Amino acid sequence: MTPSRDIGRLLAIMAALRTPKTGCPWDLEQNFATIAPYTLEEAYEVADAIARDDLTDLKEELGDLLLQVVFHARMAEELGAFDFGDVVEVLTAKLIRRHPHVFGDEGSQTPQGVEGLWERIKAQEKQTKAARSGAQSAGALAGVPVALPALTRALKLQAMASKVGFDWNDPRAVLHKIREEADEIEAALDGDASEAAAEVGDLLFAAVNLARHLRADPEAVLRQTNRKFERRFALIEQALAADGKKPQDATLAEMDALWDEAKARE
Repeated sequence: MTPSRDIGRLLAIMAALRTPKTGCPWDLEQNFATIAPYTLEEAYEVADAIARDDLTDLKEELGDLLLQVVFHARMAEELGAFDFGDVVEVLTAKLIRRHPHVFGDEGSQTPQGVEGLWERIKAQEKQTKAARSGAQSAGALAGVPVALPALTRALKLQAMASKVGFDWNDPRAVLHKIREEADEIEAALDGDASEAAAEVGDLLFAAVNLARHLRADPEAVLRQTNRKFERRFALIEQALAADGKKPQDATLAEMDALWDEAKARE
């Protein structure tokens, strides 16, 4: 087979990989559960390419993410559940349904108005789905995937609670809560370590809340901080190497002084 821009060729390749006896032994033994971690990993790699502003890498990572969709769809097709075409049909129907201001007679909307409209339509869809399945009405926090990264899940839980009025109106009130949680950690340090760890969780949750009030994505800002830490620590290593040292050969005071120098350069 040769490379192609045709989605049909991609589906054919996936089918060949999953064909018993002639396909790939590794691909053949996979299932939804074993592939799910790779799906998450590829999504993160897409986000990483975006954060690095590497469009060449982004092209490749988007292909890897698309492969995950094709892989899951192929396994579902083998079970007689649905195929890739069904996935596309459901998605296009959803996009049309959730954009009546573009494809219907809703009229023009501001970005804020569109967001509110999107949320109302999503809520109606959830009610319809619950009625169809015979399930009782779910709580205000229902529908936030457990498998999300903890920071992202905290952000979504807080946003959903905010929609029903459970929220602070002032980010300074959230900052006060952060200080309160930090004090509780300090009080717990002399006791059970698990209690102090639980208080750290409360502090992280409050920090996510502050990021939300500042309209910042906690995952994104933490990734930025991680990159900043890596960059500054690399400068520490370079400075020590110039003196024939490694970090393990230096004192904390030395590395701290070099950290301040690295910080000052920025």
